[in-house]
Amino acid sequence: MGNDVKVSVVCMAYNHEDYISDALESFLMQKTDFSFEILIHDDASTDRTKEIIKEYENKYPEIVKPIYQKENQFSKKVSIEYNLHKLANGKYIAFCEGDDYWTDPLKLQKQVDYMEVHPETSMCIHAAKQVDAKTKKKIAGIRPFKESRSMTAAEVIEGGGDFFATNSIVYSKEKMEEWPDFFFNAVVGDYPLVIIGALRGNFYYMDEDMSAYRINREGSWTQMEFSSIAKKRQHYEDIGRMLDEIDVYTENKYVKAIQNAKKGHQFYLLLIQGKFKEIQQEEYRSFYNKMGVRYKLTSRIKHYFPGISRLLIGIKFNLIR
Repeated sequence: MGNDVKVSVVCMAYNHEDYISDALESFLMQKTDFSFEILIHDDASTDRTKEIIKEYENKYPEIVKPIYQKENQFSKKVSIEYNLHKLANGKYIAFCEGDDYWTDPLKLQKQVDYMEVHPETSMCIHAAKQVDAKTKKKIAGIRPFKESRSMTAAEVIEGGGDFFATNSIVYSKEKMEEWPDFFFNAVVGDYPLVIIGALRGNFYYMDEDMSAYRINREGSWTQMEFSSIAKKRQHYEDIGRMLDEIDVYTENKYVKAIQNAKKGHQFYLLLIQGKFKEIQQEEYRSFYNKMGVRYKLTSRIKHYFPGISRLLIGIKFNLIR
């Protein structure tokens, strides 16, 4: 393969034995008029993830290119994303973690077609859905806009890490060859990555649902990182420091966007603590107004009447779910 590869699919896996086949099958089902490779990094999994990857490696040796680690690299704070970026042979790089998957067999073709026609584009993302980790039932949509369009760097910064699904990202390797220090200093990888994309060229959102992002997975990084209010607060303080680095890196070009992003984090922390009086203050009014009536009511019920909330969830009452 090598030089004829147009897209490198990079996938990071760790203890994903229940999910990794879904991810790999969704890559292999892609219908393209170009060649692609799959670089899959197993971070010293302790379950059967490695064995499952080996099965695919043996079946598709020209496409599936695994990297097996003997020691966990994430715990050593190694940037797995950047290492895979460097190893990739493709003109474009597509991301998907091992517990997520793609749903449209034309996903890669559609994104690459757009980027080929618009060579000024550094990154292309698309709509996705959040699904239950076990049942794959849709829980929510990840759809920042109701139309396909280019986005500004300020919009990407303000949007935050939850604005897009990581498994929707395709970017130009050439335009993002070197990554700034703020990426390596960050506690997350997807948020600073899309910001780099937005700073390097045209950032395009495609309003098509083409991937699934699993949530509620036991033992996931997100679940551990957000297991308490204190951890949530620490997480957003870390993100705030990253945004301060970006402010310096961009020479204060996006001060307002960065301030709004930080304020959004403060709003979220107040919301999950049930501080409804505070979130309706003038400084948070724009965030509060964006909340739908259903979500406002749901939040209040969960805070003031947790017993009723659990009962309603148990009988699958749609207002709470």
